[in-house]
Amino acid sequence: QVQLVESGGGLVQAGGSLRLSCGASRSIFRVNTMGWYRQSPGKQRELVATITSTGSTNYADSAKGRFTISRDNAKNTVYLQMNSLKPEDTAVYYCNAAVGPWSTAYWGQGTQVTVSS
Repeated sequence: QVQLVESGGGLVQAGGSLRLSCGASRSIFRVNTMGWYRQSPGKQRELVATITSTGSTNYADSAKGRFTISRDNAKNTVYLQMNSLKPEDTAVYYCNAAVGPWSTAYWGQGTQVTVSS
């Protein structure tokens, strides 16, 4: 098992930046894939970005060019740097880890990001 705790959310004006952090309760060195997802009221949870154990990244079209996902295995932490934020980025952002041979999914509790226009 792994517990995930997100931090770094908050209120920011459009065009601003935030960096989200996701701390894991155990080593993420061999975690298959870690990622960030988000959910707005009335909408389904959607992928924002993922990063594999080898460092390969994948981004939603809405995140490309503005968001950067990274991981620090020594700190058991995954980050999401968000720049040029837009009001439509407002959502609860969740950290996800896919662990083990069956890629069992673990989720954090989420952190609220609100972008004002």
